[in-house]
Amino acid sequence: MTADSAGLYLHIPFCARKCPYCDFYSLPFTEEGAQAYAGALLRAMKRVAEKGELKRFSSLYLGGGTPSLLGAYRLACLLEGAARLFSLSPDCEITLEANPGTVGADMLKSLRKTGYNRISVGVQSGVDGELAALGRIHAAEEARTAVLSAYNAGFDNISADLMLAIPGQTGESLGKSLDFLKSLPLSHISAYLLKVEEATPFGQAGESLILPGEDETADLYYACCQTLEWAGFSQYEISNFARPGYESRHNLGYWRCLPYLGLGPSAHSFFGGRRRFFGRDIKSFVAEENPLVLFEDDGPGGDEAERLMLGLRLAEGFDTAALKEKSAAVLNRAEILSRHGLCGISDGVISLSRKGFLLSNSAILFLLEGLE
Repeated sequence: MTADSAGLYLHIPFCARKCPYCDFYSLPFTEEGAQAYAGALLRAMKRVAEKGELKRFSSLYLGGGTPSLLGAYRLACLLEGAARLFSLSPDCEITLEANPGTVGADMLKSLRKTGYNRISVGVQSGVDGELAALGRIHAAEEARTAVLSAYNAGFDNISADLMLAIPGQTGESLGKSLDFLKSLPLSHISAYLLKVEEATPFGQAGESLILPGEDETADLYYACCQTLEWAGFSQYEISNFARPGYESRHNLGYWRCLPYLGLGPSAHSFFGGRRRFFGRDIKSFVAEENPLVLFEDDGPGGDEAERLMLGLRLAEGFDTAALKEKSAAVLNRAEILSRHGLCGISDGVISLSRKGFLLSNSAILFLLEGLE
């Protein structure tokens, strides 16, 4: 492990209201709960530092949930605790997820002064009717205000989330959302297809949930990719686009199978060749003096299949030289995909095409069979 390879993730499991499509672990926000939880995260970081397995990080990411609900003071305490207990690289990427309506100009100025240097705003759509259908608690203009306030506070690395294939979305409405995003000072956009999870209200809605069909979904995805490319955002991963130099370092670490530590209920980790996770239980996490005793082992990680699967999510592709004697079998299967326009092959590097990205689950599974 090097000073520039590991990422630190802190899960903040609080929301003002849970969205009907969301399957992430989150709970209603309370001041008392937030205070106790911030203390538990600081204890967990202290225990990690004492063990000494992970000391240096090049990225820190606070996700959720809605981390911005913690407020500037608690967020400052968490960052200061991480900086005191660990060695953060001089150019450490420090990201906070925030929803419109939960951050104001003064809070953003305080966060920037504290050391946060990247904000990821949950915009999701620039069309108010679509936001309402998604159960979001903000309107498009609130999203605009949040992004502009972050920019004026000194953040030059601002990301926005955009959802595709959502209820009521058409090519025309997607165009409005993309125009909305293009009008903002963004450096990064995550545009991902809605995935309906069974345990959510969307998943239980049955036929009453009307979504774009497969062909419409493909058209929406292609239109989004092309429009963002024309606007100067290069696609570097299936769902992620960035201006040059603004790719998410933290998420690239996941896809490149680099070590990372995740703290908090439902957070996952990968270091020392093994994967670990915390169960979805905030009460136990907060009550435990040493939250690390709640770490559950999830088996070995980082094998050939996993590296191939994750690497193919990236536009840079996967170098089959890492597969050694199995590279030929995987390349032979890649040749078949290539004839169908699903991937390209250059000097042993397989990279999925835009069509391949859209059909990534099937394409990657087909290539993984070459490792058997």
